[in-house]
Amino acid sequence: MNLDAVRTFVAAVDAGQFQDAAAALSITQQAVSKRIAALEKDLGVRLFTRTARGTHLTVDGQTFLPHARELLRAEARADASVRPGRRALRVDVHSRRIAPAVLLQDFHRSHPRIELDVVTLDADVHAAMAAVEAGTVDATFHAVTVAARHLPAAIRTTRVIDEHHELLVGPRHALANARFVTPAQLADHRIWMPGMAPGTEWADYYDELAAAFGLTIDLVGPVFGNEALLAEIADSAELATLAGERTRYLWPDSYDLRRVPVRDPAPIYPMSLIWRDDNPHPALAALRNHLGSRRVRAPGTEVWLPAWAHLT
Repeated sequence: MNLDAVRTFVAAVDAGQFQDAAAALSITQQAVSKRIAALEKDLGVRLFTRTARGTHLTVDGQTFLPHARELLRAEARADASVRPGRRALRVDVHSRRIAPAVLLQDFHRSHPRIELDVVTLDADVHAAMAAVEAGTVDATFHAVTVAARHLPAAIRTTRVIDEHHELLVGPRHALANARFVTPAQLADHRIWMPGMAPGTEWADYYDELAAAFGLTIDLVGPVFGNEALLAEIADSAELATLAGERTRYLWPDSYDLRRVPVRDPAPIYPMSLIWRDDNPHPALAALRNHLGSRRVRAPGTEVWLPAWAHLT
C-alpha cells in the first residue's frame, strides 16, 4: 500500500477539503485527487463522496480511517527505531552488576531524556568489539589489552573507568575486621574466583596481578552463580574473593559479609568505552563527556596497573 496515498487520505480527512490538504502537504490539489483515486482503486472501494457542498467520508472511508492512522504511526515508529538521535542508544555493559552498569545508570539519571537500550552480550573484548564494528551495539565497556594502532580502523576507545578492588570475606575470615588490606597481605590467603574463562581480558588481568604480588587465585570448582559463591564465602574462615568497588552484590544480613578495600598499592582494573568513529548517534558524545567527567583518581593514591594499561 502506498503510504503517501494513505497520508494524503488522512490529511484530506483532517483538513476537510482537498484544497486545504494540498496546502498542508505542499502538493497540488490535482495531486491530492490522483493519490486518493489511486488508493480507492487499490482498495476497491470509495472513500469519499463528492457533492456540491464538498467531500464526505463513505462508510468504507470511516472504517478505513483508524487503520490508516495506525499505518502512519507504524511508519513513524519504524523510522524512529533506526534513525540516529531518535532510536535508543544501545550499550553493552557485560554484566548489570559491575561498574559500567552503575555508571550507565548514573548517566541515565543525569540525562533522563536520552533513551537507552542496555544489553549484556556476555562476551570478551574481541567479541564485543566485533559487535560494535558490526553495528549490533553502539558502544561497549571493556579492558583494551592492545595498542590503538592494532585495533580495527573504525574503532575508537577511551579509558573511562579505573575500578579499585575490595576483598569480599565472611565474618570469620582473618581479614574480616581490617580497615584495608595490601596486596602483599593477600599473598597468604586463598582468593577464590571459580569459572573465570581463560583467554579473556579479565583472566589476563588476574594472571598478571597474581604474578606481581604472589597471589593464589583459585579457579577450581563448578559455577553455581553469585548467590552460591556468597553463601560459601560467608560460611568459610578461609575463602575470599575480589570484587570491584562498584560491583553490586546483595546478600542476607545473616551472612555478615565484609568488603575490605585493597590499597598500598591499589590494584586498578582499567576499562574503556569502545565505539565506532563513524557512528552518528548524538547521544554517544553526551555519554563520552559524562564518563570523562566521572573518571577521578584520588590524589596521592599509589596504584598498580597491568602492563597493557599503558599501551597507546
